[in-house]
Amino acid sequence: MSLVPYPVLVVDGAGVVRHANPKAAALFPGLHPTASLSEYVPPWLTDAHTRRTAANASGDHGSVSGPVGARSFEAHPTVQDDGKVMWWLVDDTDHQLARQALQEERERTAFLTEASNTLLSSLNLERCMDVTAQLAAEHLADAAVVIAPRSGRRLPVVVCLRGGRPQRFQWDVDPAEVPGLAEALQGFPPVPSRWIDPARAPEWLVPEGFGPVGSIVVTPLPGHGVPAGALVLLRRSGETAFTDGEEVFARLFAARSGAAMSAARLYAEQSSLTQTLMRDLLPPTLHQISGVDFAGGYRASKDHERVGGDFYDVHPASTTGEESLAVLGDVCGKGLEAAVLTGKIRNTLQALLPMADDHQRMIDLLNGALLNSHHTRFATLVMASAVREDGNVRLRLTSAGHQPSLIVRSDGTVEESRARGTLVGTFPKAPATTMHETLAPGEFCMLFTDGFTEVKGGPLGDEFFGEDRLKEALSHCAGMPAEAVVEHVQMLASQWAGSGSHDDMAVIVIAAPRSHHLSAVDGHTRGRFTA
Repeated sequence: MSLVPYPVLVVDGAGVVRHANPKAAALFPGLHPTASLSEYVPPWLTDAHTRRTAANASGDHGSVSGPVGARSFEAHPTVQDDGKVMWWLVDDTDHQLARQALQEERERTAFLTEASNTLLSSLNLERCMDVTAQLAAEHLADAAVVIAPRSGRRLPVVVCLRGGRPQRFQWDVDPAEVPGLAEALQGFPPVPSRWIDPARAPEWLVPEGFGPVGSIVVTPLPGHGVPAGALVLLRRSGETAFTDGEEVFARLFAARSGAAMSAARLYAEQSSLTQTLMRDLLPPTLHQISGVDFAGGYRASKDHERVGGDFYDVHPASTTGEESLAVLGDVCGKGLEAAVLTGKIRNTLQALLPMADDHQRMIDLLNGALLNSHHTRFATLVMASAVREDGNVRLRLTSAGHQPSLIVRSDGTVEESRARGTLVGTFPKAPATTMHETLAPGEFCMLFTDGFTEVKGGPLGDEFFGEDRLKEALSHCAGMPAEAVVEHVQMLASQWAGSGSHDDMAVIVIAAPRSHHLSAVDGHTRGRFTA
């Protein structure tokens, strides 16, 4: 038995050692035959022997394991015929370490997966910073500080203690006071924790009530080409210092956090840019100008889009008694690509306002500008210059390839404007005719795009709304305010389309109100119109 490569003990039912091979004697110094087992071996082995003898059974039984000094052993029992138990002890320290490392790796992988899912579920930068600080404090350190790149003179910061909630601050501090922090904010590799003296941590870095700092980790938060910030991990004095493996794991976590924060920052920047561009592309809100009622409405071809190929603008007269110019148009196509050309047309017309008294001249210059651009799309549009005279509204209507505008008289009669012309952006010349109309109080003129007449729907879902239905609907709108007319035709088109698709829809109503003009009280405002 002395040749057996494992420590072996033979113990009787009373817990007395009857045999111990040399390896067992070396493992348990002082152990000898007739010695009491409990005096020399750890309690886990003594308890296991008591359970085995109490069972009063023979044969092999399940093994037990436990520490012996700094090592870990598995003890395998064999119950002999005379009731003694032979214990074979196998050193499984390496296996235990491997299993422990595997378990830790699984837990870390699960944590990183959970962190990634949580971080990427939001495109809000402040939310990403909060989540980063809280996860780091709960799983990596006693406290975590997330620092974003400087905004002006201050650093956006989120601080979180383990078991606490994230707190946001704006710090006006010098990152160079913490070794490696200024570099981390610029995206440079981290400084090893052992190089950072925790006793010299500045007061602004240590959360209130945290106590003495025992160790610090500073790691960058890498972003998409641009650093997303830095992560600082703090452990209290008395706690185990950060190991090299923990620093590596902190960098893995920081990489995921930085990617999420960078994505959130890019989204915020793009959203801000989009909102700025949208403000210029969206049609304006209309109102009464110099005694003429203007109302407009717009609906893009897709519910998730806010802009498209249809547009309208109203340019107020610079002085009282002059004409205001309304323009409504339809660019070939839909969506953002059409909206880009829409923006160019609107800006070009804005620049041509000094020529607003000559519609044909404006159309010729716009046509030339579109022909000389890289766009291959064309557009139709209608211009309406309106001014109030003696209670009526005088109109000049010019069409550039657009469908006729509709004029609704006070008795409900619906007339088509005779203005005709050639679309712009296709041919070298774009001739157009200008027609003069007069609106009496209570009458209106509606400029609209073909999205209203060509919307499909109805009982069978495949029938055009058509001009006849539109005229019939408008005949019942005589005397209605301009805004009410716009809402009514939009409602009818929406009901007709149902849940089906439709083209962009734009409409302007120009009306002569049933009112009289009152001069401005202070001599500066536009004045009011009242019944």
